[in-house]
Amino acid sequence: MIPRYSRPEMVAIWSPETRFRIWYEIEAHACDAQAALGVIPKANAKAVWRAKDVEFDVARIDEIEAVTKHDVIAFLTHLAEHIGADDARFVHQGMTSSDVLDTTLNVQLVRAADILLADLDRVLAALKARAHEHKDTVRIGRSHGIHAEPTTMGLTFARFYAEMARGRTRNLSRGGLCAVVGAAVPRGAVVDVSISLVFSAEGESEPLTLPARVVWCTSFSDAEQVGLSFLPLDPTQAAYLDMFIRYLVTHDDDGGPASDDPFG
Repeated sequence: MIPRYSRPEMVAIWSPETRFRIWYEIEAHACDAQAALGVIPKANAKAVWRAKDVEFDVARIDEIEAVTKHDVIAFLTHLAEHIGADDARFVHQGMTSSDVLDTTLNVQLVRAADILLADLDRVLAALKARAHEHKDTVRIGRSHGIHAEPTTMGLTFARFYAEMARGRTRNLSRGGLCAVVGAAVPRGAVVDVSISLVFSAEGESEPLTLPARVVWCTSFSDAEQVGLSFLPLDPTQAAYLDMFIRYLVTHDDDGGPASDDPFG
């Protein structure tokens, strides 16, 4: 990022120190999950958390990467220097670099979006204040680049506020989807979302039902458009979702097996 135009809190999100900290947390939680499944020893998973207060040395990781030619291997090597090679032997087992890198990018994007959303709230507050302040301030209207009926600056600011508020309510940076429904749904309502796989020759699959909360609802043509944020899944729903995604990835549009199975 360009220092002159970057704020400290945003720079911190994209710094190497933060990136390696998120890598570590992903690896540690993955070890916990694998230990719970009996894939790796629980003692090893617990040992990984001994580094929870470590400030990872960026220069040291760069030094290791100069030899390994691989960023994640360099980080894992540095982690092993802190918790011991024996205790670190199961870290990253069953994972690929993309599991760490892509997840980290998503975490960083959410954190960055939260900063921007807070800034947007400040802009909305300013626009609302200006709308009230200038509700009686007359100005020349504009239409196709020429003078039109007089209007007020307050109304102009109010229009800006309405447009930005509509965009603000559509924030789904923490995961979700948009859908069109027949009637308005109260904001905050918890609903069940049913998704089915549709095959051209075989009809539909059994629906996958997931719990979601309505984040926003606005008129859209002759219907209502809603934003839905998914809620935590129970083990049964999580297992079904995993099977659902695997089927989507490993089968073609007609429901037949794809040529390659990325899950092995």
